[in-house]
Amino acid sequence: MNPLLYLGGLVVLFLVWIKVKGLEYVIVHQRWIFVCLFLLPLSVIFDVYYYLRAWIIFKMCSAPKQHDQRVRDIQRQVREWKKEGGKKHMCTGRPGWLTVSLRVGKYKKTHKNIMINMMDILEVDTKRQVVRVEPLANMGQVTALLNSIGWTLPVLPELDDLTVGGLVMGTGIESSSHIYGLFQHICVAFELVLADGSLVRCTEKENSDLFYAVPWSCGTLGFLVAAEIRIIPARKWVKLCYEPIRGLDAICKKFAEESANRENQFVEGLQYSRDEAVIMTGTMTDHAEPDKTNCIGHYYKPWFFRHVEGFLKQNRVAVEYIPLRHYYHRHTRSIFWELQDIIPFGNNPLFRYVFGWMVPPKISLLKLTQGETIRKLYEQHHVVQDMLVPMKHIKSAILRFHEDIQVYPLWLCPFMLPNQPGMVHPKGDEDELYVDIGAYGEPQVKHFEARSSTRQLEKFVRDVHGFQMLYADVYMERQEFWEMFDGTLYHKLRKQLTCEDAFPEVYDKICKTARH
Repeated sequence: MNPLLYLGGLVVLFLVWIKVKGLEYVIVHQRWIFVCLFLLPLSVIFDVYYYLRAWIIFKMCSAPKQHDQRVRDIQRQVREWKKEGGKKHMCTGRPGWLTVSLRVGKYKKTHKNIMINMMDILEVDTKRQVVRVEPLANMGQVTALLNSIGWTLPVLPELDDLTVGGLVMGTGIESSSHIYGLFQHICVAFELVLADGSLVRCTEKENSDLFYAVPWSCGTLGFLVAAEIRIIPARKWVKLCYEPIRGLDAICKKFAEESANRENQFVEGLQYSRDEAVIMTGTMTDHAEPDKTNCIGHYYKPWFFRHVEGFLKQNRVAVEYIPLRHYYHRHTRSIFWELQDIIPFGNNPLFRYVFGWMVPPKISLLKLTQGETIRKLYEQHHVVQDMLVPMKHIKSAILRFHEDIQVYPLWLCPFMLPNQPGMVHPKGDEDELYVDIGAYGEPQVKHFEARSSTRQLEKFVRDVHGFQMLYADVYMERQEFWEMFDGTLYHKLRKQLTCEDAFPEVYDKICKTARH
């Protein structure tokens, strides 16, 4: 039989099956079919387009000139909103499905949408050791460019599609954060268009209150149009040591010790059960032992979390040399471990070799096509949360996660939280070491209920003076939210910059109690 006729027959049968079962049934119960046939190819097209666009613009040095014009256009839109009476709150016009957050914000439909088309890297200043970027430039773009010229960000959050604007207005973390802090702490300047249409630059010394109030504000103080971020020299490899640890006390002790050791440039833990984990420590280097190199970023390689789990099963300490950019995006291909729920056979060697080059599907496209049924199923039977707690409470925090949701693996990432003004800072007067506990997956406890279980976790985090990342579903009441976060400087700036009529309060923008 002619191969084309055979393929055509399969397509016809597939379409008939969809018609009989219904598109929603297929998307809900056999989602991998839809993802593999449609979303993976579309994701490749997206990636190629944005990569080529960024490369051409940067090489032609046209981005700075276009940037100034784009800023003026945003100012024009804000001033027009003001002339029209400012009856609605403003927000960015970027569709909600394009964000990496799984939360679906309804405010886009009721607020005045300000179009912000700013996704370029503007300048790399190696003398000042700063890169200046627009808010929609993503981590994939930034690493591709910086690594190619021998530089990198001190804190480079994991997923390719995370944008600078999201990491500034929300937050970001990586396994180097025990030295450098959160993403906001490597930023040296922000440029914003305020509620009156004016353009303001803020740093630690210039408009310092605004500089410290912007992180975690979720775009409720102004529109970010550029950020200057520290860069450091890059090395070719990361020398990564894998050490399996058993017993919760031993895990917590080892993880805290390695996190406090500043000779480790990278520290990360993957916890596979309450009493089993692999702790990884790494340093950058230009030299590698040839027989210990592992280019884990290649499409045909096993998913990183499964690769790490192999050392736990073998109870073996090991050292590998991983290319720097591969290390930075080690969890990207499997979206940490979320992709195993979407494509259950995604780590199968045959799938990796044939289709792995298209993985992962864009999170934005997954959101766009999930439909209300899948969204509700995910909300009720799936957890995506990052809770930031003081390192001294790591054991009780892991036990709390185990009792309330029992999702494994858990991602453990240490970070230093400086004693600085803003919504997030330590309880005392000194810098303090914290840990981000990330839970992504289906809860295994029988009593799980999304709202009540998450609220239990939120209460624990508040009690130990921790914080919840705001990209996730937040169930706190307003009073509870402002018990967790310090709103002193934030509310002062809201009044001072006349934001109250221009932008929603951060709680109203992100919390489920406010949005429903």
